[in-house]
Amino acid sequence: MMRVHILDDWFDTLRHLPSFAALERHDVKIWNDHCEDIDTLATRLADAEALVLFRERTPITEGLLARLPKLKLIAQRGVYPHVDVPACTKHGKLLSSNMSAGQPSYAAAELTWALVLAGMRQLPQQMASLRAGQWQMGVGKSLRGRTLGLYGFGRIGAVVAGYAKAFGMKVTVWGTEAGRARALEAGCIVPESREAFFSGADVISLHLRLIPATRGIITPEDLAAMKPGSLLVNTSRSGLIAPGVLLAGLNAGRPGMAALDVFDVEPLTDAKDALVHHPNVIGTPHIGFVTEDELDLQFADIYEEINAFAAGCPIHVINPEVLGDKRPA
Repeated sequence: MMRVHILDDWFDTLRHLPSFAALERHDVKIWNDHCEDIDTLATRLADAEALVLFRERTPITEGLLARLPKLKLIAQRGVYPHVDVPACTKHGKLLSSNMSAGQPSYAAAELTWALVLAGMRQLPQQMASLRAGQWQMGVGKSLRGRTLGLYGFGRIGAVVAGYAKAFGMKVTVWGTEAGRARALEAGCIVPESREAFFSGADVISLHLRLIPATRGIITPEDLAAMKPGSLLVNTSRSGLIAPGVLLAGLNAGRPGMAALDVFDVEPLTDAKDALVHHPNVIGTPHIGFVTEDELDLQFADIYEEINAFAAGCPIHVINPEVLGDKRPA
């Protein structure tokens, strides 16, 4: 048995999902609020032997790790820019994270498509107009016959491409050479240049991981090349666009609209945030992966990491040097 703490389960969802049964042999404490204060976290987690992270909601810093002597394992899924891995190693904390979880996040792909539809048909604005007693507020755009540009063609991008084709859209792709090759094999179009990609699409959706090489990869010049009435959708990471660039582009009319699930600061609780309140922005609070079905899949992987560690056979190890001579064969 291990003392397991789970952070940031804001709606107390996890204990009600089928996968939670995998932790029945452990002593589990679930925290339903969000806290980044190190003193508070150190007090809360003082007896934790295993710490479960809910995606990237709480940064795991050296200042926190140094105050958790009982902690042995940090278990999570996916990328880990919020975790100080060298500090984990320094303090003897094993980090496990399933980096190749197999199937795409259909939940994220579905939200991407919901935002495409909401943006092109002005759904939030039309709803607000109706509630205000003003009936229709404008004229939307059909998808059929228009062009969707996907920047990135990984697992999620490929699913979104399938949705676009079902709606009768032409799909163009930009990204790495390998990604463009996959797109061609899937029957998508690869434009002759980056500028042609941005200038030719009615909707552009970003599907890239945020790594040092992709931070700020979308430039002011890219946005300036977009059509005045185009829509930019981002359900990946805000950092793919440098701070301030998207707001400036929207104010200049290129793109004409943005539909965003990710922001520079999260949780974003500034009620006066200029991007959130821009008249041509539709925003959702990073809910791309937040469905019961998706969370059940993701946390099943995390619980497997805890049980494997408890059995003496850790899996998905990011910093194996912590194991020393105890590395699994």
